[in-house]
Amino acid sequence: MVCLYCGSPTKVTNSRTRADNLLVWRRRSCQKCKAVFTTLEQIDRQSAVAVKKRNGHIEPFLRDKLLISIYDSLKHRKTALTDATALTDTIIRGVLTKMTDGSLKIDDLVSTTHLVLLRFDKPAAVYYASFHRANS
Repeated sequence: MVCLYCGSPTKVTNSRTRADNLLVWRRRSCQKCKAVFTTLEQIDRQSAVAVKKRNGHIEPFLRDKLLISIYDSLKHRKTALTDATALTDTIIRGVLTKMTDGSLKIDDLVSTTHLVLLRFDKPAAVYYASFHRANS
């Protein structure tokens, strides 16, 4: 990475994985101007992770698609968007452990999402299952 201020190469002086394991925090210092700044690095899941559908079709993993499906299931709640955002991150952490060769099986994604929703809000889980089990 280059310095934000002078464009020279930087050096990582400290690095930590955030508690949610979705981001890496890094402290960087410029080797030329000695500026110090922090970066947050995140995996580009859309290009790094694929979803295998039941019919064999492969498509990129889209976090927003998962978020919208969870949000639709939680619309009856006053805090639907906040809840859906947090649950999406939880589901992604859970489903990435089931990933093989850079791809997820749609059944693993649907079952993990359903299980998380079931623990959080049973009506939302029923709504999600009624739509996603048949349409995956």
